[in-house]
Amino acid sequence: MALFTFRRDPQPAPAAAALDAMLDGFSIEVMPRTAEKVDSFRELLPAGTRVYIAHIEGTPIEDMVATARRVSAEGFPVMPHFPARIIRDKAMLADWIARYRGEAGVTQALLLAGGVATPAGDFGSSMQLMETGLFDGFERLHVAGHPEGNRDIDPDGSDRMVMQALRWKQAFADRSDASMAIATQFCFEADPVIAWAGRLAAEGIRLPIHIGVAGPAKLQTLIKFAIACGVGPSLRVLQKRAMDVTKLLLPYEPTDILTALAAHKAKAPGFGIESVHFFPLGGIKTNAAWVTENGGASGVPASHAQGPV
Repeated sequence: MALFTFRRDPQPAPAAAALDAMLDGFSIEVMPRTAEKVDSFRELLPAGTRVYIAHIEGTPIEDMVATARRVSAEGFPVMPHFPARIIRDKAMLADWIARYRGEAGVTQALLLAGGVATPAGDFGSSMQLMETGLFDGFERLHVAGHPEGNRDIDPDGSDRMVMQALRWKQAFADRSDASMAIATQFCFEADPVIAWAGRLAAEGIRLPIHIGVAGPAKLQTLIKFAIACGVGPSLRVLQKRAMDVTKLLLPYEPTDILTALAAHKAKAPGFGIESVHFFPLGGIKTNAAWVTENGGASGVPASHAQGPV
């Protein structure tokens, strides 16, 4: 049973089926402070849901590892962030990896530069982390993607350096034993995502895309996070909604973007988006309830699944 009920117009049967398929195998992101508010992840998430653990600058590694240990103990694969620019050196990286693997059985990682302008030490990019060889033996490595560009990397607004980095990561994936994918920043509009996925394919970048989407939340909350995180042109979707007084007080839901992406994937099976990654900006319980209501992973929480998780 969903924890919250949102009023919406019913989806036509084909659209609902496509959305259900798109949501199957979704992942979700938490931070140590948000995870503390969840009594039981098994009561919220389907069995096997990948849980990313975001590492914000200033968060002690002890808190990160404790969260990974707790989520893993509940039966979920965990994928902690490794932000290059807050890691001082190879010794610190090796220590983090040893803690995650030894205390929480971590075999998956999201490698990213991180939002810090000035690196704390030797690393400024995820590629430098990968070159250390310390992630050899990990089962899965994800890297960051930005469908609407990244001005930290390409200040001129082009995507030249971003594409160069992604080609390097594709080459790394080709010689790595780890399964790799691109996990993206959240977006609010389908067309830029579809165009970006097509551009990657044209560039020979075959890494599966796990598209970032903001979960249900108050409009004001989303606009604040979108501006802080540098979300690009699709921010206009929220701005347009904010101008409509009939929608201003209603919670945003990701129905439109996911329905559009699902419809495109149904027509183009080779579409590069493999799954959906949720940023639960309105709360993980609200996000999980929305996914359940829309049929994601059959809406079966892990606590109700048969067999061990």
